Amino acid sequence: MIVSRFAPSPTGGLHLGHAWSAIQAHDRARDHGGQFLLRIEDTDMTRSRPEHVAGIIEDLEWLGLGWDDMAVQSERLALYDAALDRLRDDGLAYPCFCTRAEIAREVAASLHAPHGPDGPLYPGTCRAIDPATRAERMASEAFAWRLDAGEAARRAGSLSWTDELAGTMPVDPQLLGDLVLKGKDRPASYHLAVVVDDAAQGVTHVVRGRDIMPSTHAQRLLQAVLALPEPIYHHHPLVLDAESNRLAKRHGAPTLADWRSEGMDGVALANRLRAGDLPGGFDFDG
Repeated sequence: MIVSRFAPSPTGGLHLGHAWSAIQAHDRARDHGGQFLLRIEDTDMTRSRPEHVAGIIEDLEWLGLGWDDMAVQSERLALYDAALDRLRDDGLAYPCFCTRAEIAREVAASLHAPHGPDGPLYPGTCRAIDPATRAERMASEAFAWRLDAGEAARRAGSLSWTDELAGTMPVDPQLLGDLVLKGKDRPASYHLAVVVDDAAQGVTHVVRGRDIMPSTHAQRLLQAVLALPEPIYHHHPLVLDAESNRLAKRHGAPTLADWRSEGMDGVALANRLRAGDLPGGFDFDG
């Protein structure tokens, strides 16, 4: 049975790109008699708001989408802690005491700083701290937990994932470097929480935008070292604005709530999207 999910962060209102993704995930399951799940990814405690959760629910109902179950990540922290414990016990996680400013200075001073799809990566400063110094600092300093991506890659071996649009995709296990697993002020990182939840909820098909494809490299690595099942992926084209920019909350993309308040018919909008017909001023990126 196909199980898909829509997993928004409640840090702002949903926009047309979210609607496009939610509809595809919903229909992927419904067209095959499967289950569609809603997951609220609210581990960013500083930016998540209850009113945005309520808005997400209202938006999806307005689009005519129903779900079989709803999970809230802030209620599932014990699952992420257990996964982190496994990685730590296996020697695949280490404490990182660096501040963002310290990381930026070290990257700027390095002639060979590793780079990922979004710029310089964490240079691994805290990976080689000796055990005695590490224990002493852990007793008195705030720290995050990071994945030792190099060691994880060595143990995982060659990896790939299956994408319904792109085909078989080889994994670059260090594309995102030693990513954060648990932040100084965040109980679980996006990557750790996603792979734990997808496995725990039995998600078989992950439907999301192609902008998330770089994250799949790291998530497949985590699935491998945590011995979690591998879902099938579907990284779909994105919705662009009139200037060919990807829609984003931080760039002020019009929200579904705005259109709802103006009296637009949400179900009609959803059916237009299913037919590949976007409202004026919007287009797909391919």
